[in-house]
Amino acid sequence: MTTATIDTAADLPAVSGDDRAFLGHPKGLGYLAFTEAWERFSFYGMQSLLVLYMAKYLLLPGQIDSIAFFASFRQLYGSLQGPALASAIFGTYAALVYFTPTIGGFIADRWIGKRRAVLAGALTMALGHFLMAFEASFLFALLVLVIGSGLFKGNLASQIGSLYRPDDLRRADAFQIYYLAINAGVIAAPLIAGTLGEAIGWDWGFGAAGVGMVIGTIIYLAGQRHLPPEPARNTNVAAPVRERMRNDDWIMLGVVLLLVPVLALAVLPNQEIFNAYLLWGDSQFQLVFFGTLLPTTWLITLDAIVSVSFLAIVALFFRWYARHWREPDELSKIIIGMGFAIGGMLCLYIAAATQPPGGKIGLFWPVADRLCAGAAGGAGAVRPAGAPAVARDRGGALFTVLLRRQRPCRMDRRFLHPHGSYRFLADACRVCRSSCCHLHRAEAGAPQQAGKQPISKPALTVPPGREI
Repeated sequence: MTTATIDTAADLPAVSGDDRAFLGHPKGLGYLAFTEAWERFSFYGMQSLLVLYMAKYLLLPGQIDSIAFFASFRQLYGSLQGPALASAIFGTYAALVYFTPTIGGFIADRWIGKRRAVLAGALTMALGHFLMAFEASFLFALLVLVIGSGLFKGNLASQIGSLYRPDDLRRADAFQIYYLAINAGVIAAPLIAGTLGEAIGWDWGFGAAGVGMVIGTIIYLAGQRHLPPEPARNTNVAAPVRERMRNDDWIMLGVVLLLVPVLALAVLPNQEIFNAYLLWGDSQFQLVFFGTLLPTTWLITLDAIVSVSFLAIVALFFRWYARHWREPDELSKIIIGMGFAIGGMLCLYIAAATQPPGGKIGLFWPVADRLCAGAAGGAGAVRPAGAPAVARDRGGALFTVLLRRQRPCRMDRRFLHPHGSYRFLADACRVCRSSCCHLHRAEAGAPQQAGKQPISKPALTVPPGREI
């Protein structure tokens, strides 16, 4: 078993390796997991309703005039109206929701700390969900939700790493438990909040999302004493001298930056499930099942169930495949996943092309699309790679945990924030696994120049069977 060498324990809060009260893990993991589950319930409950709420109610004549400041806001979208306007507004909201955690991680790191950031974000998001129940406060509610999400996302998940010592092998299992909690919230959100919003009233659905966020906040407050204290932020300490970028580091940075838009395009079709897909499904899919009209938001639950199932199915498949043949590397798996993603889009194309005039689209092709998307996520697994990035307080060790089989480039330590706010770079760097290995093996085998000291490597004990 190979062990790299640098001491990061001095920068971490004191943790105990004897706490196994929650499924063999520290109690704090249970509180973090259930907090995240309820936050995901509220987030996806509201998001599954948002575009339908705008297209079918809020932006209709007679209702749109009740939104405060909407006349000025609408000028950003030109002549768009109806479902097109709803889709554009949702796109703006989603873009800001996934951008602001970068700012939230910076605020937590520099000023208020992770705990205060999470609490502020949770309370702000709860307020935003409740404000969604009122037409006049719609734009303000979206703004509040964006701010709250920025403070909450990343700052909660990044606390998982502080629950374990650097050499604790339970860390990987902790993220599996965390993922299960997330997906439990995603599956339940459309079934409860979505059904309430579509069947009873939109305000009921948004109110249910707000209640879920309040429950998550209470759970997080109750678990404060089970989380390790945050490291002191001493602003008087001089920043460490950073080593200069080498040519191979700049090359790797360029590759990563080029891969970011490529990976973004790869996941773009799947992200439309909350936007254009819901609008299309609501008007064109045959959602009557055994004489019962299913809520449109249940399409999100179908997607979540399929995605979770395929993560396990694909993992088991590759484990079986590796026993008989050579297992594909990470880049090959991502290419395979992209192939399945293309197949899913072809299913929707066939569904639209074969739709009878004046008729509805049967559920065969939409379900086939979700199966392909689930296989794409399980095989490519681009997005899940980013979450373990929050487990470490140093980029080098972070990437060793993330990739497990290779040493990270110095560039990785330089460009990834300890809060994991830039985790999209982690996803892109995963594609560069082979290049990272090659660079560090070459560095390890190169003769040392006179007068230069060897570069210290981050300390991390690699699990058995994952030797570098």
